[in-house]
Amino acid sequence: MEFFHGTKIDFLSKRAMFFFLSLAINVLGIVFVFVAKPEFGIDFVGGTELAVRIQGAANQTDKVRLAMDNAKYTNTQIKSYGQPEEYLIRVPNSAALNLTQSLTQALQTQFPQNTITVLKTNTIGPKVGAELRQDAILAVGLAIVAILAYVAFRFDFLFGLGAVVALIHDVILAVVLSVAFNKLHIIHLEINQDIIAAILTVLGFSIHDKVIIFDRIRENRDKNKNMTLLELLNLSINETLSRTVNTVMTAALVLLVIVGFGGEVLQGFAFVMLVGFVTGVYSSVYVAGSFVVWYLENIRKIDVAHVAHTVALKARA
Repeated sequence: MEFFHGTKIDFLSKRAMFFFLSLAINVLGIVFVFVAKPEFGIDFVGGTELAVRIQGAANQTDKVRLAMDNAKYTNTQIKSYGQPEEYLIRVPNSAALNLTQSLTQALQTQFPQNTITVLKTNTIGPKVGAELRQDAILAVGLAIVAILAYVAFRFDFLFGLGAVVALIHDVILAVVLSVAFNKLHIIHLEINQDIIAAILTVLGFSIHDKVIIFDRIRENRDKNKNMTLLELLNLSINETLSRTVNTVMTAALVLLVIVGFGGEVLQGFAFVMLVGFVTGVYSSVYVAGSFVVWYLENIRKIDVAHVAHTVALKARA
């Protein structure tokens, strides 16, 4: 089924508006993240994570929190974990000995008639958390550099640069919306290893959209030598639009189900991927190609609207 077969939409006619709108949103988003201060998981700040089952105490998060307060554990994060009687307790910035036993005793004091079962425990020291945070940033950075090298080698360095700008746009929006939804208490979305894994997945999926368009551009360059670059980009985006939308729509439907019914363990991962996939389509259409045109017009001073693409792309060298 093709929803956008044979379209002739002039995407590049509004390139300046969309390009600078995206730039403004990204800049404001970065400022918001620094001001809002994202919540990091114990993966990156260190601490202890304890998953417990309190038999006969379904949906009693408030009483679990009271138990932690009475035991003098401040800044403790408590949320449902799987079943109604299961809870995930996180004590950040703590690698104290016997903390698991102390937390269990605090719960037993609050629920003296209930059987408490420890489902899992995980402790990470602050130093290890800092190292993991640095490794996560390095992983995302190396992935972007590798994508730039791949696209530059397979297509053209300028298109690779446009793809990287679009990918950075996707990552920033995914992080900004995650922090915003977390601060608004719509979805619990702390920055942890699952979120980094989702971002890396978004990078791979998003570049797939752009490679499809770039592949069509390469095919159309040989068949339409007299077209301007704007006409070439519009033609290629329109010809691949149906495939791009259908692919993302299929993935988005699955991710929506996971966000809605997958529980808090999978919710953050699925949400970041959902945001990244949707913004990936937008950036493939309005950001990657717009950056190429902007670069040629403003840096190389080429009138891409009136000269053939063969002249515009060759003249930039």
